[in-house]
Order: sequence, then structure tokens, then C-alpha cells
Amino acid sequence: MSSLLEGKKILVMGVANQRSIAWGCVQAMQSQGATVILTYQNDRIKRSLAKFVGDTPLVECDVSEDENIAKAFKVIKNAFGTLDGIVHAIAFADKETLEGGVINTKKEGFNLAQDVSAYSLISVARYGQKLLKNGGSIVTLTYFGSTRAIPNYNMMGVAKASLEAIMRYLASDLGEKSIRVNAISAGAIKTLAVTGIKEHGKLLKLSRDRTVDGLSVTTDEVGNAASFLMSDLSTGITGDILYVDKGVHLQ
Repeated sequence: MSSLLEGKKILVMGVANQRSIAWGCVQAMQSQGATVILTYQNDRIKRSLAKFVGDTPLVECDVSEDENIAKAFKVIKNAFGTLDGIVHAIAFADKETLEGGVINTKKEGFNLAQDVSAYSLISVARYGQKLLKNGGSIVTLTYFGSTRAIPNYNMMGVAKASLEAIMRYLASDLGEKSIRVNAISAGAIKTLAVTGIKEHGKLLKLSRDRTVDGLSVTTDEVGNAASFLMSDLSTGITGDILYVDKGVHLQ
């Protein structure tokens, strides 16, 4: 059987370590024949990635400034030419903002969470569209906390709600270029991002207890869904959220 992504070049932004959902996406897409390019925020993360990514190409990109994103895509264009897909797996809120509850969110913390977690998708799409082929795909990662008040998810839930709205409007904007934009709403998985949430163990247990089979979703399962959305099998899907949470959102 031929591989779904044979001959495709896909940029993945947001791998933190081997437990990252983004790394699950990388592994799944590589197993389907894709050439994957990774971005990293700074030298510390680059050194961490170098321990396990092998010969996967790395490009520096701190999404906190638009000029950094523009520079990164220029480097990618010079080195690889065009792209077939982009996975945006980037989110951040400072500890005080995450733990304080939305009622206590300060303007600076609000702006930081929205800037990195939501606005960055706009900037990535704006510069990335210039490299994406017709039929290209952009996928971002979200979570159920965008539509439900999940205990201790706080400001990140607000940022994910913004991210989902941005995804829909980008899908509308980029449709005339035959570029589709979607989101994967992944179930709670023990990643570096989740461990930053207060009492994250309770969140993980709550999610696992509500899956239809009593088992947690894996990064491999999310990666498989991302591979589908990057493939030509999903050309009719845009502006949508694909839930990969084993039914948690049903209850």
C-alpha cells in the first residue's frame, strides 16, 4: 500500500520533547512518507531536540515577533522551496496567568497567552501561504477547554477559543488559494504543556474516565489524524475541528 504523504514536505512548529503531541505528529507523518521540517524557539530547545530528532531539519523560529516568522519562512523557502502542509502546535501562558483563574488575569498575561497561542497562527498562515502549494493544509491543535470551563485550564481555554475562531476565518480567507485550515481537538495527554496546569493529574484522570473505552488518547492517535488532514484524502475538509479524544466531548 502506498504511503499517504509520500513526496510531501510538512513543517511542524511546536515540538518541545518526545512526549509532545507535535512529536507524535512528526512520527506519524514520517511513517507515511513525509519529509518533515521542524522549528525551534531558541538554542536551549534546539539542544533538547537534537537528542532525538535525528537528521530532521531544524529552523529557528520564535513566534513572539512577526519578523522572526518571516525570517524562518525565508530560510525554509531557500532550503526547501515549497511546502505541502504546516502543523501549528504552539501555545503558552505564564504560570501566574495559568494558576490565577480568569477573574485574576492581568492584561499582560492575557496578551501574552493570546499572542503566542492564537495570534501566532495568523502570522504563520500569512507567511506560510506563500510557500504552500495549491491543496496545501494547515492544522492547529486545540482542546475541549475552548468550549467548556475545564478546572484550572483558565486563560488557556480563552486562548484556544480565539485560536478556533481564527482557524475558521483563515479557512475562509485561504480557500480561494485551495489551502485548507483545520484544528485537531486532542484529548488530555501527559505532555510538558499539561504538566504546567495546576492539579493536572486530576485533569488527566477526568479525561481518561470519560473516554468511551476508559483509555487515554495517545500522541500516535493524534498524529494519525494529523496525517489524514495533511493528505489528499481530506481535500474536502476545511474550517473544521476534528475531535481526537475518544468521545470525551460527547459527555
